[in-house]
Amino acid sequence: MNKTLYLIFLFFFFVLLQVLILNNILLFGYLNPYLYIAYIFIFPLKQKRVPFLTISFLLGLCIDFFSNSGGIHAFATLFIAYIRLFLVRTIFKKTESDYLLFSLRMETFDKVFNYVTILTVIHHFILYSFINFSFHNFSNIIINTLLSSVFTLVLYFLGSFIFRKKLS
Repeated sequence: MNKTLYLIFLFFFFVLLQVLILNNILLFGYLNPYLYIAYIFIFPLKQKRVPFLTISFLLGLCIDFFSNSGGIHAFATLFIAYIRLFLVRTIFKKTESDYLLFSLRMETFDKVFNYVTILTVIHHFILYSFINFSFHNFSNIIINTLLSSVFTLVLYFLGSFIFRKKLS
């Protein structure tokens, strides 16, 4: 399948998965997995960042549109898309010449785990900070961030394990 068509398919798949299924899952009444951010994890690295940042913003905006959340997903998604390249350089020790061949499937689990966990926790912290929008609820922000991050990470790694085994 053409790489561009595959990425378009994944974009719509993650949006539909999030808005039709995952937004309706509430663990303990308020924890929600945000698996759509996996699109940012697996999007290919390129030297031109503006198209990727635009796509990431549109991804968050689509989630905001269907969730009626006023732009908080767009901001959180755009932020992690912006810092993703810094984390790839830091965690995976990649340079610009390595971007075309970079794939999470080829990296060790500990590096992938650190990369995905950091991006997930940052995304969720920003998201819940804007949802609560008060320092009086700081403990709720931290608890929601940590528990939702764990929920999202379990689903991400479970899904990546299942699809990796099927494709191999």
